[in-house]
Amino acid sequence: MKMKKLLLVILFSFSLSFSFFASAQQLNIALLKYRGGGDWYGNPTSLPNLVRFCNQEIGTDINPNVPTVEPSSPDLFNYPYVYMTGHGNVVFDAAEAQNLRNYMLAGGFLHIDDNYGIRQYIEPQMKKVFPELDFVELPYSHEIFQKPYPFPNGLPKIHEHDNKPPQLFALIYEGRIVCIFTYECDLGDGWEDQRVHHDSQETREKALKMGANILRYVFTK
Repeated sequence: MKMKKLLLVILFSFSLSFSFFASAQQLNIALLKYRGGGDWYGNPTSLPNLVRFCNQEIGTDINPNVPTVEPSSPDLFNYPYVYMTGHGNVVFDAAEAQNLRNYMLAGGFLHIDDNYGIRQYIEPQMKKVFPELDFVELPYSHEIFQKPYPFPNGLPKIHEHDNKPPQLFALIYEGRIVCIFTYECDLGDGWEDQRVHHDSQETREKALKMGANILRYVFTK
């Protein structure tokens, strides 16, 4: 019982820490550096471009320096939003899974962005983190698709792979979204410098606006 109370105190303290970041200090986000051989380092210009867009267009104050953080690191708790991408294998050991769980229970938010091919690897790994939860698809009516930019048909399709519609899945713990998984969308590709994928300005703008919706949702909840 004492251990349970101590854990609740720790989690409450971390929750206060996240609230403090969101209200009194410059916001900080990070990129998850995971093990397993997958290319966690893909799309290196994505997050800096998204940060720049949000700071300029929706008035956020996000630190333009986006560091990497590992799943087992205590530094994870310094970042209310952590982004994860890649094509390949992902491995969380027991300590990493527990730290990720503690992070999300404390108010942290993990965004998994499929860069094509990560689903078969990440779903079983997230079961280590939240064995009691399943990914559920968010309806187009959800707030994340509404503000500040309307997406009445859900996620924008940035790149085509398997002729499947883009989907946004979430892990919801006690009524709160702790993790989202953007699938068949290639959202991060749309955040990249134009020279990387040669996407049109319209396509890149859709991706950046959807990213802004996600960050707004994270930092206002």
